[in-house]
Amino acid sequence: MRNDTPDIRIKRVYDPPLDQDGARVLVDRLWPRGLSKQTAALTLWLKEVAPSSELRGEFCHDPRHWEEFRRRYFAELAGGDPAPLVQLAGLARRGPLTLLYAARDTEHNNAVVLAAYLSDHLKDIES
Repeated sequence: MRNDTPDIRIKRVYDPPLDQDGARVLVDRLWPRGLSKQTAALTLWLKEVAPSSELRGEFCHDPRHWEEFRRRYFAELAGGDPAPLVQLAGLARRGPLTLLYAARDTEHNNAVVLAAYLSDHLKDIES
């Protein structure tokens, strides 16, 4: 068992993979354009943990909708199927976990929200 502070990282899936990434998990619902599966070097594609299509469409990567997106995505994570979160928690407990996303905006994307949710709730998520 590792210490209580998870090593959860966030990275664009288009950035080169590094050994320090640990488990590399794509957390987008759609496969990134122009990227081969080999180049992505994923441990796992966990599209089930991505925001709903409806929420993603309403957010549309517009920073003006960020707080609403964040609030609603937290609610989706809390009320949805716990299995994907359990998977992520297990990976985070074993070593570095890098959440991968395709959006251009490095500050306003679902991986940022998911990392915050995991950091806040890891102790409550059973693996």
